[in-house]
Amino acid sequence: MPRSYASAVLNATADEVWAYLRDFGNLADWMPGMQAGVIEDGGPGDRVGCVRRVWATGDSVFRERLAGLDDAGRSYWYQILEAPLPIRDARAHLRVAPVTGTGQAFVEWWGEFSADPGDEEAMDKTLSHGIYATGLDALARRFARRPGRT
Repeated sequence: MPRSYASAVLNATADEVWAYLRDFGNLADWMPGMQAGVIEDGGPGDRVGCVRRVWATGDSVFRERLAGLDDAGRSYWYQILEAPLPIRDARAHLRVAPVTGTGQAFVEWWGEFSADPGDEEAMDKTLSHGIYATGLDALARRFARRPGRT
């Protein structure tokens, strides 16, 4: 099962970044290429079991279920229920940790999936670079623009 991975250091504390990211329903607010998103039953975005639906450019739909949330560990993990990608049995994790020497936040985003052998390499690159790294770059820009930050 391939494992796609990306990480970044953000110019904010781990607690600040986690306070923002722990809302599973706000993906469309920070992820490039996402037009809108909702929690399907209208409940809170930090309730384990909730399903977020996000619409990407071109009306592609992603549906993902929050499988676990760990505030002490500043992480959550989720299952991808529906995606416009040739993947299956996909799950992903997002984790925020402090960089002790600088006070910044280290953010990791990774996932595992199954795909037909001919699609594995392309899907690994799509997830690692096109989704995870792109999203983390957007978060880095978001936190870099914050007043009082250098």
